[in-house]
Amino acid sequence: MTQIAKAPVLDLAPHRCLRNLSPAALIEHAISGGEGRLASNGALVCLTGDRTGRSPKDKYLEDTPQIHGKIDWGKVNQPITPEQFDRVQQIATDHLNNQPRLFAFEGWAGADTSHRLGVQVVAEQAWHALFASTLFIRQGSPSDAGDGKWRHDWTIINAGRRLTKAEQAELGVTSPIFIAQSLTKRTVVILGTEYAGEIKKSIFYAMNFDMPEQGVFPMHCSANVSKSDPKNVALFFGLSGTGKTTLSADPDRALIGDDEHGWASSASGEGGVFNFEGGCYAKCIKLSQEGEPQIWDAIKFGSVLENTLIDDVSRVPDYDDGSLTENTRVTYPVDYIPGAMIPSLGGHPTNVIFLTADAYGVLPPVSKLTPEQAMYYFINGYTSKLAGTEAGVTEPQPNFSACFGAPFMPRRPTEYAQMLAERIKRHNANVWLLNTGWTGGPYGKGHRFSLKYTRAMVHAILDGSLAKAACTPDPVFGLPIPAAVPGVPTEVLQPRNTWADGLAYDAQAKKLAAMFRDNAAKFDMSDAVKNAGPKG
Repeated sequence: MTQIAKAPVLDLAPHRCLRNLSPAALIEHAISGGEGRLASNGALVCLTGDRTGRSPKDKYLEDTPQIHGKIDWGKVNQPITPEQFDRVQQIATDHLNNQPRLFAFEGWAGADTSHRLGVQVVAEQAWHALFASTLFIRQGSPSDAGDGKWRHDWTIINAGRRLTKAEQAELGVTSPIFIAQSLTKRTVVILGTEYAGEIKKSIFYAMNFDMPEQGVFPMHCSANVSKSDPKNVALFFGLSGTGKTTLSADPDRALIGDDEHGWASSASGEGGVFNFEGGCYAKCIKLSQEGEPQIWDAIKFGSVLENTLIDDVSRVPDYDDGSLTENTRVTYPVDYIPGAMIPSLGGHPTNVIFLTADAYGVLPPVSKLTPEQAMYYFINGYTSKLAGTEAGVTEPQPNFSACFGAPFMPRRPTEYAQMLAERIKRHNANVWLLNTGWTGGPYGKGHRFSLKYTRAMVHAILDGSLAKAACTPDPVFGLPIPAAVPGVPTEVLQPRNTWADGLAYDAQAKKLAAMFRDNAAKFDMSDAVKNAGPKG
């Protein structure tokens, strides 16, 4: 391994590095540089090459004595040595220093000024700087409630070039993609992928490590609040594609944020929920104006469409075309959503909703969880990986992701779960499991739950009426299923009733229940929490 005497230095001299340009200026540079095209709705359209989703197998964490005992090491948190990290940083820095022009964004992660990190993103492409300025909190923007003094905490070095075979051999890897993060040096190096989601998730990862030491519970969730009752705050936990962005974009409620939040809480009752970001990153495959009007209207000048095809003549986006990827995305500032909370702060949640897209088609569409069930289903974090969210995923796959965000959680799942349990108890929040996946059969035979019905269930949760409904426990999973939900056919609520073959349903339910038990065995749970899981 090549020895690096000291940290390599990026050449960010003013004559070659353009800092904190306006969205309009960045769009001009992106178009003139051949990085993207303008769509008919004003959005900048960019393609990310063969990587149209995250590359978790190529993500590594520097292992140092300062952090070693705090990390849940394994397939998600893969260790590299400080020497390996330094070498990757040198490769990326040398590449960027040889470019004629660089772009830098300097802003914030964290709408609560008491709990936020200063972020610098350095990239060779203007559209990556635009992505950062759209997604994070720009200095002096309406979302920035600070004193105007920016603080440099984290640096993201975003270099498009790929590792050579010789460099792969030197680093001991077989992929030309390498994403390295150092919690000690507070630096991220992205090599070989243009997928902008890596920029976003690296800072989420940083917040997930830093915030617990500040007494803040970091969450992979969206959040909104009633426009008429500021105490009626809701959280929507879930992995990509489960509905966080869609369900939190509600015209009757103010959006706090669509993906990543912190929950500050003290015994005195102070604190509340705050957005880590200044923008939204929504899936837009099959997007329609009728189904998701707020997201549709937010796609305009200043937003970025990733991997969405547009007509060569009219420049109209084709949201139904998933030929490049099912993981087509759009990024836009949170204030593009009418009535959004700016700054993105809210009180303590009244309702906490776990979203799962069950590819087996056996979980009920909605159920109210006991405190023990809340712990169980949060730690297990069951959903299905949806097509395109990761490289190589072309159809939904059953997936257990601890805390509904394991790829972004450096600490042990039980640490985050305990923080959630404490806050649910302290603030008397209701907890729900909402299946936005399949019904009437598994993926390939059944169909996804109607968004109309899912919205009706969410409405009944948020107006408080569903908390009063009579419930019957599911015979396999023990989940309390409401007898009725306004606007939803009764037969939809009981998943077995939606299958043509009841015995086939039973077999699938038992199969998934066994998978839950096998996965739960990995965690150190109390007997009460273990017993809250599936029985059959």
